[in-house]
Amino acid sequence: MVDAPRGRPSHTQLARELGIAIVTGVHPVGSVLPGEHEIAIQRGVSRSLVREALRMLSAKGLLESKPKAGTRIRERASWNLLDPDVLAWMFEGEPAVGFVHSLFQLRLIVEPAAAEFAAALRTSRHVSRMGHALEQMQEHGLASPIGQAADQTFHHVILEATQNELLVSLAGSIGAAVRWTTIFKHRQTRKPSDSMPQHRALFDAIAESDPAGARAATMALIAQAQADTELSLRN
Repeated sequence: MVDAPRGRPSHTQLARELGIAIVTGVHPVGSVLPGEHEIAIQRGVSRSLVREALRMLSAKGLLESKPKAGTRIRERASWNLLDPDVLAWMFEGEPAVGFVHSLFQLRLIVEPAAAEFAAALRTSRHVSRMGHALEQMQEHGLASPIGQAADQTFHHVILEATQNELLVSLAGSIGAAVRWTTIFKHRQTRKPSDSMPQHRALFDAIAESDPAGARAATMALIAQAQADTELSLRN
C-alpha cells in the first residue's frame, strides 16, 4: 500500500516512486511498465490513482502510452530534466557525472548574469529578504532543512531582483538544482566546503549595487558547489 506523507496526495507519492525508478534506470528507457491493473494490485491502490500518477509522469516527458503497446519509458531526450520533481528524483540515486556537469554549466550560464542584473536593479526589500535568508542559513546550517530552504529563498530572490519574468520563471528549476545538490553533498560522509563566505560576498555585492562583484561572487560560489558535488560522486 502506498502511504502518502501528510499533505501529499498518494498519487503524487506513487508518481515519485515510479519517477525515481525511471530516472535511476530501474525501469530502463524503452521498457514497458506493467499495466494500470497490475500496478494497482502491486501497490494496493485504485486504478484511478495509478492513472493519475502515470498522467503526471507523462506530463514530465517520462512516459508515452499507445493503444495495444502499453506505457513505455521515453528516450531521455524527451524528459523535462529541468522539472523540479525530475531533478529531485535524479538526486535520489547517484546522478551521472555528465548530468551534474551539465547542470552546473547551466547554472554558470544563467546565475552570474542574473546576479549582475540583480545588483543593478534590486530594491531594499530584495536586500532585506536576502539578508534574512543569509541569517537563517548561518544560524541553521546548510545540512538542515531550514538552512536549505533559506538557501533556495536566497537564490530565488536574486532572480526576482532581475525584474525579468523569464528569468524568474527559472526559479523553480534553479532552486531545485541548488537544493538537491546541497542535500546530496551533505548526504555523503565527506563534509563539503563551507559556502557561507561566498554567499556573504554575493549578498554584499548585490547590496552594494556592484554588478561585476556579484558576477564574480556567483561564479566562485557555483564553482565551489560543483567541485564539492563532483567529489561526492567519486567517494
